Amino acid sequence: MKVFATIRDIARAFWHGLTALRRAVMNLIFLFIVIIVLAAIFSEEGIQVPDGSALILSPAGVVVDQVSYIDPIASVMGGDSEIRETLLSEMIDAIDTAATDAHIRMMVINTDAMEHAGLSKLQELSAAIERFRAAGKPIVAIGDSFSQDQYWLAAQADRVLMNPMGEVLIQGYGVYGNYFKQALDKLAVNVHVFRVGAYKSAVEPFLRDDMSEEVKRNHLTWLNSLWQQYTQTAAARRKIAPEKFDEYANTFDQVLASTQGDAGKAALEWKLVDALMSREEINQELIAQVGEDEDGWFNAIDFRDYLTAKRHLPEVGKSKVGVIVGSGMILDGEQRNGLIGGDTLAALLRQARLDDDIKAVVLRVDSEGGSAFAAEIIRREILELKAAGKPLVVSMGSIAASGGYWIAADADEVWATPATITGSIGIFGVFPTVENSLSKIGVHTDGVGTTALADAFRIDRPVSPAVATALQSTLDAGYQRFLNVVSGGRKMPLENVDKVAQGQVWSGSDAQKNGLVDKLGGLDDAIRAAAARAELTDYTEELIRSPLTPQELLFSKLIGVEQGLANLAGSLVQSRSSPVFAATLTAYKPLWAEWQKLNRWNDPRHTYVLCEPCARL
Repeated sequence: MKVFATIRDIARAFWHGLTALRRAVMNLIFLFIVIIVLAAIFSEEGIQVPDGSALILSPAGVVVDQVSYIDPIASVMGGDSEIRETLLSEMIDAIDTAATDAHIRMMVINTDAMEHAGLSKLQELSAAIERFRAAGKPIVAIGDSFSQDQYWLAAQADRVLMNPMGEVLIQGYGVYGNYFKQALDKLAVNVHVFRVGAYKSAVEPFLRDDMSEEVKRNHLTWLNSLWQQYTQTAAARRKIAPEKFDEYANTFDQVLASTQGDAGKAALEWKLVDALMSREEINQELIAQVGEDEDGWFNAIDFRDYLTAKRHLPEVGKSKVGVIVGSGMILDGEQRNGLIGGDTLAALLRQARLDDDIKAVVLRVDSEGGSAFAAEIIRREILELKAAGKPLVVSMGSIAASGGYWIAADADEVWATPATITGSIGIFGVFPTVENSLSKIGVHTDGVGTTALADAFRIDRPVSPAVATALQSTLDAGYQRFLNVVSGGRKMPLENVDKVAQGQVWSGSDAQKNGLVDKLGGLDDAIRAAAARAELTDYTEELIRSPLTPQELLFSKLIGVEQGLANLAGSLVQSRSSPVFAATLTAYKPLWAEWQKLNRWNDPRHTYVLCEPCARL
C-alpha cells in the first residue's frame, strides 16, 4: 500500500508542478503580449509625417463601412493579422485631412491589394479625391494590373501608370447565380417557398433551374444604370468616349489580337493608362516629385500611419451628431460587427436617444436585409428616437435593400449614392423538408399529436395544406405591413409604393426618381443634413458602437484593427475518400453553401425581407 501511496504522491506532485509550469508559461505569454502592445502604442506616438511627401491611398481586401468582428485573442494566437478589410471612412478622413496639410504634396493611389469595393463606395471615395485635387495637389495611380473596381478608382487620378506586364480587365456588371431545382429533385428535398412580390428573386434558386424573364428585366434595369455611371465617370476622367468601354469589353478578344496578346500595350493604345512602367521606373518618377527616403523609395506615408500621426482627442462640450453603422445581413438577437443584430442595433439607437449630447443621428445602412422581425425591432427604436425630438438621417451604402430599406423608410431624410442598390420591397419564407430523402434510405417518420399543428415545422414531415395556407397568409400580411411602413415613412400613396415594390430592385438614382430616396450623396452629406435638421453649426461627429471588453481592446490593439469574421463556414472537410465522392462533394458545394445560409436565418416567424442577388454584386 505504501508503494501505491508513494506513486500517488509522486503523480500528484508531478501534476501540481505541471499546473504551475502551465500557469507560468501563460503568464509569460500574456506579459509578452502586453509588452508588444505597449511598444506598439509608444511607436505610434512617434510616427512623423515627412515634409513634402506623398499620401499613399492603398485599400486592402474589401472596402467596407464596418470591419467585421474576429476574436482578437484567436487572431493573435493564430498569427493571423492579414488585412482583409479597409474602412471607407478612414480613407476619406485621411484624404480630407491631407488636402489641407502642408506636409503632403501629392497622393499616390495603389490599388494592387484591393479586392472589391463596389461602385457606390468608390463614388464616395472619388468625391474626397476630388476635394484633394481642388486643393491643388496632383494625384497619380499606380498598379501592376487593374480589375474593374481597381481601374475605376485609378481613373480618378491625374495620371495612371501600369506595369508593362499588366492588363486592364473591364467586364461590366452581371448577376449570375446557381439554381438548384434539379439537384433538389434528385436529392428528394422539398423546399416549401412562400413569397409576395413578382420580382422577389431570392427564392428562385429553389424553384427553377434558370432566372425568370421578369427578374432578368428588373436586374438589367439597375445593372445598366450602374454600368452607365461607371463608364460615363471613367470616360470623363480619361477624356475618352463612354462607348469605348463597351467596345473594349465586348471585343476584348479582338483588342488583344490587335496587339498580339499584349494586354498592357492594348490598355495604353485605348488610353486607359498613361504610361507603362516597371516598379522601379514608377519609383524613380515619384522620387522626382517628392524626393527619396533613406531606403531608396519615394518619400511617402501610408494613409493608415498618416491617420495615426494625425489622431487627436475628441473635442469636449460640443453638440454631437451620432453615427451608427448597420452593416451586413439582418438577423434576430445580438450579433457581432459584420452582421446586424436586431437587438444590437436597437440598443445603439437607444443609447443615442438617451445621450443628451447627441442632438441628431445618422444611420449608415449597408445591408441586403434579412429577418423581418429584427428589422421591425430596429424600426421601432428609430420611431422612439424621432419621438424624442432627435432627427434621424439614413445614409445608404452600397446596398440598402429589402430589410435594409425597411429600417430606412422612417428616416427624416434618406441619402444614397447614384450606384446604391436599394428597393427590393417584398417578403418571402423558405422551409425545406427531407421526408422523401429519408424514405429513400428507409427512414420513416410517424406519430400522433393533439392538434393539427403538432407536427408543423419538422423537416422530416411534409408541410400540411393548413400550415402552408397559414404561412402564406402571414406573408401577405407582412407584405402589406411593409407597404404601410414605406407609405407612412416616405409619405407616398399605398398604390404608388406597390408599383415600385413587388421585390423590384433599383439603383440609387432611379430610387430617387421613384420617391424611395430623397437626395444623392455620401455619408458626409448625410451628416451635414442631420446637423442642419438639429440646427447645429458647431458640432462634432461621434461613432456609436458596441464597446469591446478590456481583453478585446488589449488584443485588438495588438493586431491593429478589428478584422473580419473568420470564414464562417470554413472549408469543407478535406476528403480522403474516393475520387467519385470528392467530385460529388465539389458538385454539390454551391448547394451546401445555400443550405448553410438557410441555417443562419433565425427569424422567429420564418419570414424574410432579403435581396439575395444584391449581395452578389
